Amino acid sequence: MKKILILALIFSLSCKAQVKETFAQKLAKLSTQLSGVGGVDIASGLKEALNKGITEQVSKLTAVDGFYKNEAVKILMPAELQKVDATLRKVGLSSLADEGIKVLNRAAEDAVKEATPIFVSAVKNMSFTDAKNILLGNESAATSYLQGSTTSSLYSKFNPVIKTSFEKVGADVVWTKIINKYNTIPLVKKVNPDLTDYTTNQALAGVFKMIAVEEKDIRTNINARTSPLLKKVFAMQDKK
Repeated sequence: MKKILILALIFSLSCKAQVKETFAQKLAKLSTQLSGVGGVDIASGLKEALNKGITEQVSKLTAVDGFYKNEAVKILMPAELQKVDATLRKVGLSSLADEGIKVLNRAAEDAVKEATPIFVSAVKNMSFTDAKNILLGNESAATSYLQGSTTSSLYSKFNPVIKTSFEKVGADVVWTKIINKYNTIPLVKKVNPDLTDYTTNQALAGVFKMIAVEEKDIRTNINARTSPLLKKVFAMQDKK
């Protein structure tokens, strides 16, 4: 009986190893195919997909209410100011709290206009190896590539723009009023948050979230592949 169980276990492990090997072989075969004649197509197709995400999703964020009325990326008060928000509403200053949130989003909408040239440069510099890894990667591999390639540059661009935008959209005045009002309430712990840094990071998170939405759509929805090149390249991905 013991011998039978051992043989059954060996057979089971052998089957699993075979399935794994078959999948690995399949990926290796696909990787070899991608390195062949279609190399230029693959890089071009991935660049087109990323540009599509930038054009169709990031550009939406630059419109009025692009952040403010998009629940997926709307910027709320930072965690350390949730108590500020609740307290203001409790003492009848809900409209001031709402205005504080609105101006944060307005500044983000303004800053995202600076993103496109940085993204275009990152996409232009994508290598064939990058493209192959993205195509064989998970559903957010292209977004992750952009994050790794552009986050530092985007932060450097966004931060001063958001600082200027705070003045332009009146956020500095609104938030000075909010902080001053809150800090005069008896028994509260005084606050002085770095809202420029917070809004910059939230704007970045919103940008990449929307690019990921477009990437997932292209990867999983054949109808979202709106050109012959996108159809050709992502058909290879479907074979994984």
